[in-house]
Amino acid sequence: MPALDVAGEFETIERLLRPLAHPEWGRGLADDVAVLPSRPGYDLVLTKDAIVEGVHFLPDDPLDTVAQKLLRVNLSDLAAKGAEPFGYLMACCWSERCGWPEREAFAAGLAEDQARFGVFLIGGDTVKTPGPAVFSLTALGWVPEGETVSRGGAQVGDLVFVTGTIGDGVLGLRAARGELSLAPERLEALIAHYRTPAPQLDFAKVVRELATAAADVSDGLAADVAHIAKASGRGIDLNLAVLPLSAAAQAWVDNRVDAQAALSILATGGDDYQIVFTAHPRHEETLRREAEHRFTRLTKIGAVTDGAGVTVRYAGRVVPLKQGGWTHD
Repeated sequence: MPALDVAGEFETIERLLRPLAHPEWGRGLADDVAVLPSRPGYDLVLTKDAIVEGVHFLPDDPLDTVAQKLLRVNLSDLAAKGAEPFGYLMACCWSERCGWPEREAFAAGLAEDQARFGVFLIGGDTVKTPGPAVFSLTALGWVPEGETVSRGGAQVGDLVFVTGTIGDGVLGLRAARGELSLAPERLEALIAHYRTPAPQLDFAKVVRELATAAADVSDGLAADVAHIAKASGRGIDLNLAVLPLSAAAQAWVDNRVDAQAALSILATGGDDYQIVFTAHPRHEETLRREAEHRFTRLTKIGAVTDGAGVTVRYAGRVVPLKQGGWTHD
């Protein structure tokens, strides 16, 4: 059913989006462009992701959490490159269900996260669409010149680490769809992760200084490790048995007959928005100390080899994964 009391494009910008604009570089969203000053000694890092109703979020997801997910998945990319975020450009394609209350909720979600992560809106566009809602965001960040971490720097002998927990994204989607049988508090935790993942920005500086290669875990851990292996021209051995799990994910695995199959689902599901990275073994103690200092869970999950692709092992056996990870095909 179409939403009522829908505002026009300019009223939406004036009343909801202009308060989010950067006080200097956004030009009050009154111009066709934003003007950014250069920052001597730094590289400008840019990333862009779009989310589509029915694909990346559910049609009944609250619009404040949709806005926060949009911003956070982009901030996750910046974190994996070791970048300090500062602003974003955004395009909103409002569907028929996006009336004024829904747009207010969307802007309120952004305002909350802008304060949390220290970023500002610097420009964009809004339109209406008869199809599903689509939101696109380009995040910008700064990295000291020449220090942006790529996927392609892993070396033979490096260790592979991942922050946080894996599998809450795919389980959160199932929970939001009513497809899981777990305790209510477990379901709530999983749904919260799916709707509002936490980008690992506190760990970005550590990754920049100590990682040889890195990627954010968005397509699925196995797939994103494979991206690092391919870009680096190396092989990676991944130990499925040490996959870091939240309490809710562990409860789900414990209820499954085949733990190996369950862990394989979590390793390929995507939407986790952690950082997977490689680092020289001599940095392991420092990495663990830095993670503890930041209250960040850090798990060693594998090693870089003189081979190609990703070899997944469980209890000493090679495990074939039926699905490498999420794709948009």
